[in-house]
Order: sequence, then structure tokens, then C-alpha cells
Amino acid sequence: MSKEKTTTSKVPQRGAMPGRGGGRGGGVYAGKAEDFKGTMAKLLVYIKPYRKLIILAAFLSIIGASLSVLDPYLLGKMVSSIEHSYKTGAGLAGLHEITIIKDFAVSLKGLAFILMGVFITVFLANYIQGYILIGVTQDLVYKMRADLAEKINKLPLSYFDSQPFGEVIGRLTNDVDTINMTLSQSFSEIFRSIFLVIIYITVMLILQPLLALVVFISLFISFLVTRTFVKLSQKYFIRQANAYGELNGHIEEAYNGQSIIKVFNYQKQAYQEFLTIDEDLKTSSHRSQFISGIMMPSQFFISNLTYIAVAVVGAIIVSKNPLLGIGIILTFLQFTRRINHPVRTISNIATILQATAAASERIFKLLDEKEERKEGADLIKLKEVKGYVEFQDVRFSYLKGQEVIKGLNAKITPGQTIAIVGPTGAGKTTLVNLLMRFYDVDSGAILIDGVNINKMKRSDVRDLFGMVLQDTWLFEGTIYENINYGSKERSREEVIEAAKYAQAHHFIRTLSGGYDFTLNENGTNISQGQRQLVTIARAMLANHPMLILDEATSSVDTRTEVLIQSGLENLMKGRTSFVIAHRLSTIRNADLIFVVDDGNIVEQGKHEELMAQKGFYEKLYNSQFENDENS
Repeated sequence: MSKEKTTTSKVPQRGAMPGRGGGRGGGVYAGKAEDFKGTMAKLLVYIKPYRKLIILAAFLSIIGASLSVLDPYLLGKMVSSIEHSYKTGAGLAGLHEITIIKDFAVSLKGLAFILMGVFITVFLANYIQGYILIGVTQDLVYKMRADLAEKINKLPLSYFDSQPFGEVIGRLTNDVDTINMTLSQSFSEIFRSIFLVIIYITVMLILQPLLALVVFISLFISFLVTRTFVKLSQKYFIRQANAYGELNGHIEEAYNGQSIIKVFNYQKQAYQEFLTIDEDLKTSSHRSQFISGIMMPSQFFISNLTYIAVAVVGAIIVSKNPLLGIGIILTFLQFTRRINHPVRTISNIATILQATAAASERIFKLLDEKEERKEGADLIKLKEVKGYVEFQDVRFSYLKGQEVIKGLNAKITPGQTIAIVGPTGAGKTTLVNLLMRFYDVDSGAILIDGVNINKMKRSDVRDLFGMVLQDTWLFEGTIYENINYGSKERSREEVIEAAKYAQAHHFIRTLSGGYDFTLNENGTNISQGQRQLVTIARAMLANHPMLILDEATSSVDTRTEVLIQSGLENLMKGRTSFVIAHRLSTIRNADLIFVVDDGNIVEQGKHEELMAQKGFYEKLYNSQFENDENS
């Protein structure tokens, strides 16, 4: 239940069409972290429990990277040995042994076995390393999701009142998925690429420094080209991601608000909004994909030039030093081909880490949010609830310095039906929010049976009240499951009995499957009035000692409302009940009416007494009928 707000009429603008909700889900967050170092330090705390597995994965990366340089080297040795054998006139028949290093030679068959062993070992090292790191990533993401879910349960209602719905959902879905993708897909690649580049550079410098210099120059040029393209494309990828999120939000809201759009003849404006967002998406997508698309051909062009340079320079070197053999050229050509990929990966590390840090920062901001005030150990639990409720000089403000409840005092005796009436923004719903401990009072106290609710567990306080709200909440599942929500130990017979009291049994029987009829999300495959009946049945089944009704019959027709009143009267019998009412005709029989205005109870009494006073309540009551006559 959220706080009441006064609304201001606005002309619909882009992003504010009729029916548009407060927050958007489905957007992809892109950008840079505000505190990169601090965020990565927090992420390392999550990774710390897996440090042994990560060290093992790093060790396997070193093994895989070290062995992966052997096959170009061995193939080069084999070609040089064959070349030497033919030069001496012996041909393949004279090729008995191939010298690998000084004083170590193997046969051609032995070399084949060595190469096979190298390939298998490299495959196993890379496979096991990838398996370990993917497992680490999935465990980390699982823990992160669990921590977020636990955190949400500890956050005060004020947090959700101040945050757009899509913003919170985005952190639990898109941001966690970003970390999952970047870590699972890039973690192992980063490890492997760094070790590969180090080992390739070392081996090339040992084998032939001049050829190594040729490769290094080409790699440096390739690195600069890649970084340039990444920087150019990144801003367009960010725009593309944001445009996707905005487009998804627009489509979702336009779909959900079709009836409102048609009522206000807003189709053309909505279509123009769509075209504007779609044009932005088209432009950013075209530019980002074009720049990314020409990056790979550019890399291939540089690689081909490098092959030519290695072949030419290598040929010159071999012609001047025939003992090297042409195998050295083959070895360097293999190195040139293989080193390009890890170099590109390393050049993208900054972008990958920024994306991970940006998503992590948003998650950690949620995890660092201030939680509901911790409850003490010496809390009181009411065993037998009578239903005395007292407000003692209660003061409360949503925003500091802007009091909503101003020194409220009231006493309610057990079994009374209390109606709370007043204009919009007067503080009616706020009273219920405080009573349920969705918010804590700034000063004063609320007592139940003489016990300050701040000295009780929040869950115990909330367990004292059954609630039926004006805005129905149903989940995807059967009608039986929705009525039985929060009352899992109740039998099917009790569920049916509660539905009968709520006048819901008749319409449920007419549905295919009856109580096993499956409601879709928000229960939109039954009418609004029927949804209200299901929530009333849910409250009846829960059978809490006290009751809160927030315009519980506002969405049903007059005939059904009369039928429900008898059921509600049975439900409220012997229970202290709070009824928030806008249609004042529905609360004429209340035991006590609180007239709330500007955060305080300005009048209280029975209907007849308040009408006789000719005060605020009488004006409020009569204005309702004046509006009905003018409508």
C-alpha cells in the first residue's frame, strides 16, 4: 500500500502518453561505473571464496598457452628438416630423425605423436579451465541473485515508493545477466589471452628477434585500429541499448494502455512516438553495426599485410642464414595468425570490465540501500488479540519537514468498525501504512491492546490484519491457489466456504475447471469485479483478528455490492475493522467515523452525529451527491 499523492494534470508529451506507467523494464543498461575501483573491489569480495578454483584455472591457462606454441614450432622444425633432407639429396627416405632442440631428436612418427599429445593436452587444459570458470561465474551470479532477493525483503516500503518499477526489475535481471555474460564468456578468454600473448612474444623473441619486431609492429597497428573502432562504436552501442529499452517500454505501455489510447484518440501521437524512438534505434544500430562490421575486414587486411611482411623479411633472413631453414617462416606465420585473436581480446578488456563494473555498481547500490530498522530481541508477541487500537500524538512525514500526520490522537475499542474518510491526500491511506508498520512513526505511538507496535515484530503486526485493497493483486495460478495465498494449511472445503461468504462461489463454478481455473498474469481473464471477489475470499479465509478494507467493493456492481456487504458484516463481526471509504454512502452504519483532513482527525462520531454538526463531514457527504446530480 503506497502513500497518497496529489496529482497534477499534464499535457501528454513524449514518454508521458495516457496510460503510461512509472517505470520501465526490459531496458539494457549501458555506460560506465562512477566508482570503477570501488565497484571492482566489491566484486572481488564476491569472487574471493572461489580464489582456489580461479588459481587452478589460471594454472591450466598457463599450461594451455605454453603448449599451444609448440605445434607451430614443431611444424616449422619438421619443414626445415624435410627441406634440409631434400637439399642433401636424401629426400624423405633420408629423414630418419628431426632435431627438436639441441641433442634431442625424434622420428617423423614420434613427432606426429608429440603433436597429437600437445593438441589433446591443450584441449583438456582449455576445457577444464573453461568448465571451472563457468562454474565459478554461475555460483557467483546465483549468490548475487539470492542476495538481491533477500535484500528486497528487508527494504522499507519507502524505497519502492521512490524507485521506478523498471529500475528495480532491471537490476535483478538485466544487470545480473550482464555480469553473467561478461564473466562467463570473457573471464576464461581474458586469462587465456594474456598468457598466450606473453608466451608468444617470449618465444618469438628467442627464435628470431627481427621477425618478432615485424609481428610486434603489425600488432601495435592492429591494437590501435581496434581501440579506435571500439571507442567509435561504443557510444552508438550505448544509444542502441537505451533505444531498445525505450522501445520495449513504449510497446509494453502502449499494449497495456490500448483502451486509454483509443479513448483519448491518442493513436497518431503514440505512433509518432514509436517512429521517433524507432528512428533513433535505426540510426544508432546502423552506425554501431557499420563500425563494428568494418573492424574485422580491417583486421584481416592488417593480418594479410603482416603475412606478406613476415614472408618477405623471413625469406631475406633465411637467404642470408640458410641454417635457419624455411620452417622458421612457417612458424612465424602461424604465430601471426594465432596472436591476433588474444590481442583483440586484450584490447577489449577495458570495455568488458567497464560493462561489468557499471552493472555491478547498480547492483551494489541496491545491496547497500538502508534496510528497515532492525528489530530488537526483547519483542512482544500478542497471544490473544482483543482489538484495542490507540493513536497517541502520532506524527509522521514521508519527506523530512513535510508532515503528513500531525499529532493524531484516537482510541478504538474491540469489535468497532472504523470508517476513515476525507479528501484525496488527507492521510487516510497513510494511517493504514503506519498501522501495518509499512512505515514507522516519527514520534508518538500506535498501541494494539496496550502494546506499542514498535515493540512487536513487523511480521507479527501484519499478521494481525486481513486486508482487501481497491487495487486487486492476483498472480498467475489457479483461483484456488490465489484464495489460499498465505493460508496454505487450509482445506479445500474451507476455501470454498470462504468463497461462498464472499459471494464468489457462484461465478467460480461457471468457469471451466471451477476452482482449478487458471488466472493469467494479474487475473485479466476475469472481470475487475470478479477479481475483487477473489481477494475478499482470500481475506475471509486468512481469518485475521483485525481487518482493513480499502474501498473493497469499489469495483463491483451495486447488486453484487449488496450481497458482499452481508459477507463482510459476517467477516467483521467481533473484529476491529478499518474501512477507507470514498463512497460515503457505504459507511453510514460504521460504529465510528474518522474524518481526516490535512493529516489529522478533524471530526469523529457516527454518521448521524457528524451530519448534525453541519461541519466538514456534512459538506463532504453532500458534495458527493451534488457531483452525482451534475454528472
